[in-house]
Amino acid sequence: MINLLPPEEKDKLLLEQKKRMSIILWFLVLFFIICLALILFAAEIYLKSQLESQKTILVEVQEEYGQPEIQNLKEEIKEANSTLIKLNSFYQKKIYFAEILERVSQTLPQGTYLTNFSAIFSKEVLKISLSGFAPARENLFEFKQNLGKEEDFKEVFFPPANWVKPANIDFSVTFELNPVRNP
Repeated sequence: MINLLPPEEKDKLLLEQKKRMSIILWFLVLFFIICLALILFAAEIYLKSQLESQKTILVEVQEEYGQPEIQNLKEEIKEANSTLIKLNSFYQKKIYFAEILERVSQTLPQGTYLTNFSAIFSKEVLKISLSGFAPARENLFEFKQNLGKEEDFKEVFFPPANWVKPANIDFSVTFELNPVRNP
């Protein structure tokens, strides 16, 4: 297409076309801003209605259960949490006696056996008392040496009465160790 208009008319048409384009763009921007404002206004109205309905439900629940019952429920929850904390603390400090017995039984010589086992936990130290039977004094001496070789068994003590009889000895021994705990 050939445009035979003089250059002033061409400039005028181009300027008019730019004006129309600017008006359309500004109209679109204004339309977008108005739509966005309407959407935000609708969301605000929806959220306010939801808030009011939740407040109504809260008031109904408070009337149904009453303030003292809610307070009692809070106290029960606090007590339950306290109990759970105490239980967790207890289980963190538990001692595995099976492992201790296994280690002691590995030190027992052939023919020697235990008849009694007791343990007292005090000040982060476990005090173990054992009694048992040894067929000969040599077995008892070997048991004492084996206990002494264990680095965790401290202050191993055999009373002097254990060493009087040469055979068929009912013995007792006490020692201390740091408790064996599993995670």
